[in-house]
Amino acid sequence: MAQNVLAVVAGHEITEEELQAFIGHLPKEQQAYAANPQFKEHCKEQLITFHALAKCGEDEKLEETEEFKKGMESARQDILVQMVLKETIESVSVSDDEVKDYFEQNKAQFVKGATVSAKHILTDSEEKCAAILETIVNGEKTFEEAARESSTCPSGAQGGDLGEFGKGQMVKEFEDAAFNAEPGHVVGPVKTQFGYHLIKVEKKNEAKEAGFDEVKDPIRTELLKRKQDQAYLAKVKELKEKYVQK
Repeated sequence: MAQNVLAVVAGHEITEEELQAFIGHLPKEQQAYAANPQFKEHCKEQLITFHALAKCGEDEKLEETEEFKKGMESARQDILVQMVLKETIESVSVSDDEVKDYFEQNKAQFVKGATVSAKHILTDSEEKCAAILETIVNGEKTFEEAARESSTCPSGAQGGDLGEFGKGQMVKEFEDAAFNAEPGHVVGPVKTQFGYHLIKVEKKNEAKEAGFDEVKDPIRTELLKRKQDQAYLAKVKELKEKYVQK
């Protein structure tokens, strides 16, 4: 099948395939514009410039210079190094049994800490916070209604919902109050660096061991990295013993 030729530079045909390969080697953030006609045109112009400059170097016989020869030797070595490293890394694999064994021997590493699911209302004064608490306790408003009307936190738009969080994710005063609160009860005012809070804990989740299916992929990734590092170091040691003169 004939390829779509976009330009011809000194006899070299720049095809759509070459252009796509060029774009594919760009940074990820630039590849996002691959479908943009102006961006593709810009890339095509870069390819044209590249081949024109290369042809100029040929015409000026720069290939015969020492600088070119040194550059080619350096590039040759770089390619060989990358190929050996790629071969070394790709020879490593992690079996399902290795992943399972690691999990069984290190279950303590995979304990999910206690969490709470909570909502809050944030105000700039203790007086405002206490007044809002009174309207909730009296049944004039639900916690969620009060959050939408009075909270200065963006979460107010969702009725104060903060979702699920664990220890270390909130400031200490807020965390202590939330983890000590009874589910369904409103506590506060609680003072933090951000202001005064009312907190309603929806649910408490006790610490528990993660299941194998939850952690098998991160374990495999970690074990593979370790084995690749070991393979690399072993290869370097082998080659130094083989080639380095003492």
